[in-house]
Amino acid sequence: MKRAKGTSKPKEPVRENAASRGGVEGEGSYSATHRYAEGLAKSLAKGDSERLAKAAEQALEGPEGPDLLEAAEAAKQGHVAKQKRRGERAA
Repeated sequence: MKRAKGTSKPKEPVRENAASRGGVEGEGSYSATHRYAEGLAKSLAKGDSERLAKAAEQALEGPEGPDLLEAAEAAKQGHVAKQKRRGERAA
């Protein structure tokens, strides 16, 4: 199909991405940092930190403690958590 002289190809809608909005996404995600900060502020405002700390302490001292410590160490090393099968320990 021919176009009349002087007409241009119809423009496709522009997809807005993080770079076009001036933000950095991926490693160093501004939106993730913003969500984290909002969640932290809400959590602090609730005043649940003592109760949550006690629950975490009990979990670490309980039967799931070794798995929690293993997961924490793996996270520090940058390893992605893999879902374990029932009763299987990570290698």
